[in-house]
Amino acid sequence: MTKTRTRIAATLAAAAGVAAIAASPAQAAPDTSCMKAGISTLKSAGLLQSVAKDGITVGTAVSVGVGVREGNAVPALNTVISYSALLADHRAGANSYFTYPWCS
Repeated sequence: MTKTRTRIAATLAAAAGVAAIAASPAQAAPDTSCMKAGISTLKSAGLLQSVAKDGITVGTAVSVGVGVREGNAVPALNTVISYSALLADHRAGANSYFTYPWCS
């Protein structure tokens, strides 16, 4: 039971961090090239359909090259990030929670 509570707390904390990114004020015209490159990466890895449906774990994201931006807490590898939060993080640019090797 304690492991489950710890896992839930970790998931909520990580989700809150990603949700804060998604809720940040929108820019007039966000650069979507990073997001499009991320979608292409998911397609190439055969992950797009499952990520769009069920989200992606941090561990899976790390396996395709994603990193945690310096200054952010490292979430548990089994933390699931929803597809919409993942796309919002890509659009956040330098304010993103994660770093993506396909984004400049």
